Amino acid sequence: MTADLSAGCHVLHVDMDAFFASVEQRDNPSLRGKPVAVGGDPNKRGVVAAASYEARVFGVRSAIPMARAVRLCPHLLIVRPDFHKYKTASDTVFEIFRSVTPLVEPMSLDEAYLDVTENAWGEPLGKSVALRIKAAIREATGLTASAGVAPNKFLAKIASGWKKPDGLTVIAPERVERFLQKLPVDALWGVGPVTAARLRERGIERLVDVRTAEEHVLRDAVGSWTEWLRQLANGIDDREVEPNHERKSSGSENTYAQDLTDINEIRQEVDAMARDAAEWLEEHALLCRTVTIKVRYSDFTTITRSHTRTPASRDGEDIAQRAVKLLDRTDAAARAVRLLGVSVHNLEDPSAPFEAEEPLLPF
Repeated sequence: MTADLSAGCHVLHVDMDAFFASVEQRDNPSLRGKPVAVGGDPNKRGVVAAASYEARVFGVRSAIPMARAVRLCPHLLIVRPDFHKYKTASDTVFEIFRSVTPLVEPMSLDEAYLDVTENAWGEPLGKSVALRIKAAIREATGLTASAGVAPNKFLAKIASGWKKPDGLTVIAPERVERFLQKLPVDALWGVGPVTAARLRERGIERLVDVRTAEEHVLRDAVGSWTEWLRQLANGIDDREVEPNHERKSSGSENTYAQDLTDINEIRQEVDAMARDAAEWLEEHALLCRTVTIKVRYSDFTTITRSHTRTPASRDGEDIAQRAVKLLDRTDAAARAVRLLGVSVHNLEDPSAPFEAEEPLLPF
């Protein structure tokens, strides 16, 4: 009898397929089978928030300007986002996750890690759990999800994207090395296009090349990430699924249809976003110590400025004043502004038990 190759795999990464676009296609039959992009107006610097798989064939991807997306796919159908609708669908999906296991670590509205070592169905195999979760999501929402099943989070994340859409990939412990041999360096956690280019300039093309690269060469490319990337290149990831993943910040930003040049208008925009952040803190019963603003000028130069103060606060007037004051440390009055953002960081829960610091010893 042949052993099931999904034995030893207890970590799932579940990722909804083209989530926003799929919800729109589900709710509007005229969009099904057609290239769809969810996002803003291409004539007003809109950005693609999500693209259907039919649109991706033309190179349309999330985060690119909508104007570029239309050039890539002239018959692209553009839908304005409806985040309430997406949140409703997301809530249903996460209810399914948490009915199976309490060990659910949300990563966004449409993806999460699950530890299914113990699960409500008593299924011994991660693959079986993944199949049942995918079926439950389809039945409850009419949407598809892709899942990766592996011994750890790093491998499960890669596996979930391997056969999209509606995919399921299992990386059993005995197949980890064979799987790693196939991967380009871009597959490593935290390696984006710029870092990947730096690695390739040094002859590090594949994930397994990271293992044999000389220490100084790798450190020159990725700095303090060197040891972490070496571990991932060996398929090692000891991070647990954290169901109580602490949110470390919240905020919003806006790209404007026309550059802002009036400092009073810029201040009003920052003030409004700061008050929105304060309302979020109020809703979640949290306090913040740090207020940060983000400014992108018309030439795409982007800067951030922060102010940290103790004690923490969620007072809207206080947070707004601090955010607006940070504009004095920018060139917003002298340079046209394309984007503004405000966020709050170093969050505190005032209801959490107080933990006294260890006293400083006099020696």
